[in-house]
Amino acid sequence: MKRPHLHIHVRMHRQRGIVLVFALITLVILLIGAVAISRSISSSQFTVGNIGFKRDLTNQGERALQIALDSVRAGGLLANVTTRNTNLPTANYSAILLATNAQGIPNALLSDAVFATVGTASDIEVQDMGVKIRYVIDRMSTATGACSSSTCTLVNQTVFGGGSSEWINSQTNSGAANNANPSAVPEQPIYRISLRVTGPRNTLSFFQSTFTTN
Repeated sequence: MKRPHLHIHVRMHRQRGIVLVFALITLVILLIGAVAISRSISSSQFTVGNIGFKRDLTNQGERALQIALDSVRAGGLLANVTTRNTNLPTANYSAILLATNAQGIPNALLSDAVFATVGTASDIEVQDMGVKIRYVIDRMSTATGACSSSTCTLVNQTVFGGGSSEWINSQTNSGAANNANPSAVPEQPIYRISLRVTGPRNTLSFFQSTFTTN
């Protein structure tokens, strides 16, 4: 009678061991799943945070753009067209097109040493957000002095028609060379403003826009 009892006891012990193994395997799978879910949530939160951070830097850049443009409006350092014919470091202004890298970002925004040769105006700071904005303004020109079609990029430049004697620009409205068009917009030089926005953790964003003054 003792042998069957011993045999049953051994079978139960073996079954309990198998259950324990399966329980451990299930536990490991659950732990792996929990870690994967945790990482997925962290990654999503990080991505959402980066998008919001980028949008905020864009908003700060737009604010700084308006501040920089104030210099060319009435009462600004660059309000007078004669002043814009020469470099003006106090306004971070160059009357000649600034050199850029392959992406079109002025080198003056990439190097403190180069910036020192262009401007002296202090960076715009947003104290409560740890954001700094540096800007430069340059004229689309190859030389200082008054603008002309040979040195500056102008809007409303001469447009030639089908015949060699036919030409139309801001001063004319027909093929006659001296037929004035008072309603035409005069030729205007194009200016460029470029900004570098530095955020927390030294995150950099660059913004650029072109404009005319009239």
